[in-house]
Amino acid sequence: MKLQLALDLVDISGAKAVVAEVAEYIDIVEIGTPVVINEGLHAVKAIKDAFPALTVLADLKIMDAGGYEVMKAVEAGAGIVTVLGVSDDSTIRGAVEEAKKTGAEILVDLINVKDLKARAAEVDALGVDYVCVHSGYDHQAEGKNSFADLRDIKSVVTRAKTAIAGGIKLSTLPEVIAAQPDLVIVGGGITGEADMKAAAAEMKRLVSQA
Repeated sequence: MKLQLALDLVDISGAKAVVAEVAEYIDIVEIGTPVVINEGLHAVKAIKDAFPALTVLADLKIMDAGGYEVMKAVEAGAGIVTVLGVSDDSTIRGAVEEAKKTGAEILVDLINVKDLKARAAEVDALGVDYVCVHSGYDHQAEGKNSFADLRDIKSVVTRAKTAIAGGIKLSTLPEVIAAQPDLVIVGGGITGEADMKAAAAEMKRLVSQA
């Protein structure tokens, strides 16, 4: 089970400062969609250059032109790129084909997918590397999480690894771990803590024991 740090509300210098605090406790650092919108793929390159041992995920939430957008993210240093589960199968196929050329991986984000189990099975069959259930900011504001959704997709995903994102913090991490995802994605549960290093260290300890 791996731990991914999601960075959404920082600029490049802020991202570097956060990662420097917790790098030894995380496996993957995510350059979140807001950072990509504000800073471009330069943010991916900057973090990969500064922390070459870490895998960098570019959260592009690709919806079209899958092959091209994956190519540009990988050129910038991304090892994992996200595609939306609500996108067309052809977009996902294009992303997967491009990623395979370079050894990069594709994570399909099921945010806003209505029939999670059906779509999870479909994207799994398309050869993606990760299938992720995700409660976004707007969902979290309504008190929703994806913990039950993770169990649902694990019942149908047979090839890809599974991931979960959205609202995970130390108090809820044991419930998440019990559902046995391959990847746990944490944002504010680390970056919102007064002692980010301590929070990341404890999360890594719990995840590593799973």
